Amino acid sequence: MYKVVVLGTGPAGLTSAIYLARANLEPLVLEGPESGGQLSLTTEVENFPGFSDPIMGPELIETMRSQAKRFGVQFERGLVKRVDFSKRPFQLNVDSLGEILAESVIISTGASARMLQIPGERENLGRGVSTCATCDGFFFRDKKVIVIGGGDSAMEESTFLTKFASEVRVVHRRNELRASKIMQERAKGNQKISWSFNYTPVEIVSDGKKVTGLKVRNNDTGEKEILEADGIFLAIGHIPNTEFLQGVIDIDKDGYITVEPGTTNTNIPGVFAAGDVQDRKYRQAVTAAGTGSMAAIDAEKFIEANK
Repeated sequence: MYKVVVLGTGPAGLTSAIYLARANLEPLVLEGPESGGQLSLTTEVENFPGFSDPIMGPELIETMRSQAKRFGVQFERGLVKRVDFSKRPFQLNVDSLGEILAESVIISTGASARMLQIPGERENLGRGVSTCATCDGFFFRDKKVIVIGGGDSAMEESTFLTKFASEVRVVHRRNELRASKIMQERAKGNQKISWSFNYTPVEIVSDGKKVTGLKVRNNDTGEKEILEADGIFLAIGHIPNTEFLQGVIDIDKDGYITVEPGTTNTNIPGVFAAGDVQDRKYRQAVTAAGTGSMAAIDAEKFIEANK
């Protein structure tokens, strides 16, 4: 039996753990297959408060983890297969631990960026391939970049990148964008943005050290060509890691956990959600950490009120 079990070891989960441990709630943190979340795939982080020099994403996670361990946080590696939130104590079935019980649960399992699953993609993450323009746009000042996608996120990221890049090219596999009309108009009115419609990305091209271009296929002719670029931004959406919660907790149509505005409360008293698993808008390390602290405080008050 644990007072609080935290699912996930990204900035939200680790911040929750630090707050809980300092409140003497002795949390158990379950670490899934993607330790550290999306920060573990990030190279230099320049926008997290408290670091005057850039810090590597994995190093930032390890710093948070060490801080949590200093307060006695218990870490276990395991994947939650199913949960029973119908009564307290809550039951969680973990592949490596079996069944564990918790008075309260904080879900901070994050969201994974959708990938194209093409050659050169994963091996060039942090070397020119990015899933976050807000995080990495600064590194492409006066460079040529490509944004892949046709939805609102792609339009927003393309427009944002024009603050830094010399040229932004949008590559979309359809003839028409899926983005809302206002987002399309904003992007199409920006002279720095060019368009490559009806092209399917087939390979990320690099020189072994950094990205140099994107190989695409013309959907009409079948011909392939390489579009030169210093950076490639994937803007085809995110997948919240909530598959194991389907039918158990309130989740929206895209898989994000629904929380009460201004809190981390889910529809189940005693179960809280923090970080990208409930945030479709900001998806930043610092906002995830912020909701992590909120979830810990919410959990502490819940446990105190239900003694």
